[in-house]
Amino acid sequence: MSLIPVEKSELVLGQPLAWALYDSNHRLLKAEGEAIVNAEELRTLLATPPLREFSWTGTSVTPNGNADAPPEIDLSDTQQERFSFYDMNLKPGDRIQLQPPAQLGTERHIVRLVGYLDSVSLLVTSPMVNGVRLALLEEEAVVARIFSGQNAYGFTTTVRRICKLPFDYLHLAFPMEIQGAVIRKSPRIKINIIASVTDPGNESAEALPGMIVNISSSGARIAARMQLGTIGQVLRLSFRVNLRYLDVYLTASALIRSVFTDETADKPGQPVMVQHGVEFQDLKPNDSMILQSLIYQQMIEQPQTVV
Repeated sequence: MSLIPVEKSELVLGQPLAWALYDSNHRLLKAEGEAIVNAEELRTLLATPPLREFSWTGTSVTPNGNADAPPEIDLSDTQQERFSFYDMNLKPGDRIQLQPPAQLGTERHIVRLVGYLDSVSLLVTSPMVNGVRLALLEEEAVVARIFSGQNAYGFTTTVRRICKLPFDYLHLAFPMEIQGAVIRKSPRIKINIIASVTDPGNESAEALPGMIVNISSSGARIAARMQLGTIGQVLRLSFRVNLRYLDVYLTASALIRSVFTDETADKPGQPVMVQHGVEFQDLKPNDSMILQSLIYQQMIEQPQTVV
């Protein structure tokens, strides 16, 4: 359910409500069609404060300001099998999943691109485990996976050189053959939205804080200082988005698809965050439109945040 604040001017004593009123925890305060009977009840409601379900019907709050629904923003679902290095559109600082040889485990490690020299070498930070460099050896084969835009890319490469100065990094053989596939039918944007995360199967459990760091109309990535659940578990997310100066409060079910620890903090001293890739479940059409509108709005205003 998506909720927006109700203004005092919208509540009239003795007049049937055009919509149901809720509190911030989605508890019903007043049913649709009921009337506010006296000033005391009105003061109590305003102190809550009251929220109502947001609907596109009859509203002009949209990304382009002149339509009652967001435009279609899904991109083509055309799939390809072979890509060049430049199709990945990599930039220094981009994240890469690195899978080491089997003897070092099956866990994939997040590294960052330092730079590259065309047809010669790819430089990435060394994969770390609890602050210690993974025990890779030169000439070992590793598998790299990259998510960019709507595509997932993968290639096999070789560790050419392990360097320790001025920091730990690797020279990888420049990839000449890259495979890929379309994995997203809707664009994803970088964002920072505080979310409250609860377990719908345990109503007595305390809500945990998380940060939505990127989002699409079908899923999101949530960073937290602790693991919020296991793969396959369904969580309930509550968060607020802003559409053209209108705050909308969303609650959605989300299935955990992946969990990994980001060992590469953006700044020294930052805490290691646990990343959760989630897929939205049974999202209402109205809520899906809200997310598409948020994404479209940011694509226009901040195109550099599209990932």
